Amino acid sequence: MTLLLMAAGRGSRYGSLKQFDEFGPNGEFLMEYSMFDALKYGFKNIVVVTQESNREFLRSYLEKRLPKHIKLDVVVQSLNDIPEIEYIPTDRTKPWGTAQAVWSARHVITNSFVVINADDFYGSDAFRSAANFIESQADNEYGLMGYVLFETLSKYGPVSRGICQTSNGHLIGVQEITQLEASGDLVVDRVTNKEFSANDLVSMNFWVCHPKIFKEISRLFVAFLKGGPDEKEEFYLPKVIQQLLNENKIRVKVLSSSAKWFGITYQTDKLMAKNSLVKLIEKGEYPSSLW
Repeated sequence: MTLLLMAAGRGSRYGSLKQFDEFGPNGEFLMEYSMFDALKYGFKNIVVVTQESNREFLRSYLEKRLPKHIKLDVVVQSLNDIPEIEYIPTDRTKPWGTAQAVWSARHVITNSFVVINADDFYGSDAFRSAANFIESQADNEYGLMGYVLFETLSKYGPVSRGICQTSNGHLIGVQEITQLEASGDLVVDRVTNKEFSANDLVSMNFWVCHPKIFKEISRLFVAFLKGGPDEKEEFYLPKVIQQLLNENKIRVKVLSSSAKWFGITYQTDKLMAKNSLVKLIEKGEYPSSLW
């Protein structure tokens, strides 16, 4: 099993590169806790997708920390890494989004894999649930870890979340809402004033994929580029998953676990995240020094 971490973001709202910020008591990145959890449940390969400017730093940093028997690949998400089509250049300066980030790892992943954001904390039990799912995963069956909406909100401002629409435990679609805040026992979209249940399940970009997805991403990437995207348009992994669902090519099981997610949208979220890690260490769920 492989863990793929997307660490090529620019940190627009946070103001810096969250994926390389220090959160653990010994300066650990949040992504290191996901790696630690994955290794605990039998993952043997770690793949990190990052920017060219961070590649050698990240490789050196992780090689000194990960166990020697773990296979590590650090790959670059590049603006120019696109399918071989006649492409009309734009004024774009950054890569194409999360689906391209996953596609960037197509040469180093040959087995089922979990893909997550490098700058989020997903919880140990999420990786246990994913590992159990992979044991019996069919080629056309994918997984999405569901988290309780209310527990993913920030105290310091509205957040974007993908609310899961399900049927019999399987995903129908993900509704992207960009301005969600708590309002009493409910959660409100500040753009439309639509209310959601605090217990609705949301996607925090923890997907379990089969390597056949690389071929599908390539096909849909061509269609995306031929559509003439502007310099800001993104090619998102959830949109790829949704298209494959619409084409009846895959099924996506919504996985459950006891894990609690937390992440960093604003600088003011950082203290909360650090305190959460301290509490988990005090409970014995993580050693004070991961490696």
